[in-house]
Amino acid sequence: MNEVEGLRFRRLNRPQVITDDLQTPQNKGSSSYSGKVFRVVLVSLGVFLLFPLLIVCLILESPIQPDVLRLSEPPVMSGCYEPNLELRDAQRLFEDQILGPESIVNIGDVLYTGTADGKILKLVGKRSYVVARLGQAPCGSTEAEPVCGRPLGMRVGPNGTLFVADAYLGLFEVNPTTGEVNKLVSGGQVVAGRKLSFINDLDVTQDGRKVYFTDSSSRWQRRDYLLLIMEATADGRVLEYDMDTREVTVVMENLRFPNGIQLLPDEESVLVAETTMARIRRVHVSGLNKGGMDMFVENLPGFPDNIRPSSTGGYWVAMSTVRPNPGFSMMDFLAQRPWVKKLVFKIFSREVLMKMAPPYSLVVELREGGVCTRSLHDPQGLVAAYVSEAHEHDGYLYLGSFRSPYISRLQLRKA
Repeated sequence: MNEVEGLRFRRLNRPQVITDDLQTPQNKGSSSYSGKVFRVVLVSLGVFLLFPLLIVCLILESPIQPDVLRLSEPPVMSGCYEPNLELRDAQRLFEDQILGPESIVNIGDVLYTGTADGKILKLVGKRSYVVARLGQAPCGSTEAEPVCGRPLGMRVGPNGTLFVADAYLGLFEVNPTTGEVNKLVSGGQVVAGRKLSFINDLDVTQDGRKVYFTDSSSRWQRRDYLLLIMEATADGRVLEYDMDTREVTVVMENLRFPNGIQLLPDEESVLVAETTMARIRRVHVSGLNKGGMDMFVENLPGFPDNIRPSSTGGYWVAMSTVRPNPGFSMMDFLAQRPWVKKLVFKIFSREVLMKMAPPYSLVVELREGGVCTRSLHDPQGLVAAYVSEAHEHDGYLYLGSFRSPYISRLQLRKA
């Protein structure tokens, strides 16, 4: 055998190398079949799970008929709105002794507030005392609110009496010493063809002759405030009650969730928080411009609740939910998608929806022209949660809440 023949023989008998590439064609049929089976099972499972949901969406009616809102892009949270932890330094008072102290006032060093169980309380030292009850038992649930009552906005009149806005029962004047209750306006009464369904906040002139108050909606009650926010209809009003004539008149209408209200020093106009629109309007209630309205500040970084004066001549505005920028704002996303709002309310309970907007407590101080002076934050609401009002007294900022079982107090010189 010569050398060439030897090489040819070795090539013919060289061992075969088995690789993955060689096995692939052998398993191709079974692999393709398994993939098809997996996809069929996955699709079938998806249909099985989504079909009941589709039926629910088609059959159930949505409780809301939302409008399309055009909100501006939220302001960047920088400069005056730069996030901080100032509210984390607040101290909790009367924890687990009170529930939902929406609004706070003081007479001297004694604090007063209204709670979710329909009480008007006097807070002295570390104890609370019942001054009056506006409604009747049972109390303690949202279903019982229309009978029990839900005190919201509160002010001190020139004679040292308490003026209280109850969401269901109306406007009241309460003697803080004797507990005597005088009803001024009945909740549910018809004014200019529409019911007072959600009385929210109020303010009183210095002479005590006029009371200005907000009615957040003629369609929804306070217990349905989440529906009101999501529907965003313009059925809210600002009204005037005359203490002499006992007449109620409409000052401004077609507002979207008018909430907190604050008289300006000249008492010719009031500031009104239009919560759903993340802005504050100035409504002229007397003088040459009576019946007119203009903008005080728009495109706030959150949704404003009560407005109260600050010692520097500005105004404290409380917000329990913000519109993060940078970040994602669920409320802004839904504003222009009413069909999504309808779908959401068909699928989820209100308790679940509340968790979709995580609490972020923000209190801002605004001066004339709506210019931000400073802001106080508690991201995630770990210390001061669900803030509804910031009431300043004797160097402290007392924070009310529509939901929390306490009042928060912040020493301003440390902020």
